[in-house]
Amino acid sequence: MARYGTATDKKWQKKWEETNLYKFDENNMDKKLYVLEMFSYPSGSQLHAGHWFNYGPVDSWARMKRMQGY
Repeated sequence: MARYGTATDKKWQKKWEETNLYKFDENNMDKKLYVLEMFSYPSGSQLHAGHWFNYGPVDSWARMKRMQGY
């Protein structure tokens, strides 16, 4: 992370804002999709990397489907 620069973040945030990536049109409900993901069980006192295997793939897939118009 030593070479991390916020310029890349700003570039993509601007692009996403210009393309309305995060906007949702409530009037366009032709495609429907229901995604249900279980809450991660807090085993022990903290979350750990294993929780990602439950949440990460489903969250990524749901976000991809939303960008595809679902």
